[in-house]
Amino acid sequence: MRATSCKHKFVTTVPDSLDDGVVYVAMEYRTAVHKCFCGCGSEVATALSPTDWKLTYDGVSVSLYPSIGNWALDCQSHYWIDRNAVKWAGQWSKEQIEAGRAHDRMAKDRYYDKPEVVAKQEAAPQAPQRGLVAWIKSWFD
Repeated sequence: MRATSCKHKFVTTVPDSLDDGVVYVAMEYRTAVHKCFCGCGSEVATALSPTDWKLTYDGVSVSLYPSIGNWALDCQSHYWIDRNAVKWAGQWSKEQIEAGRAHDRMAKDRYYDKPEVVAKQEAAPQAPQRGLVAWIKSWFD
């Protein structure tokens, strides 16, 4: 049965056995772990980092951003954790999943400053400050 809410627990190490409906947050390891909220029982780990997930704790609840897409699991569930509420998102197509993965790889490359990615980004044409219409017209001049 799909969950609509969860609890959180700050831990020093992730327990061997996870309880349903609990997000375990191990700050020392920059990881949040939980059982998939669809009820399939799979364990889901979200790495907390500038290029992966961000955790917000408001003193009462936790939120994880961006959404959690369990594309490698049979269930392929997709949801957000927003202030301890599980908000279900739509299923993604294979094309959407691949585009999301490519976006994630590019974000990591940019963050970790891989020279080949930076060079490609610098080589991409940039719109001048004079306005979009003038810039598009310049393509045809």
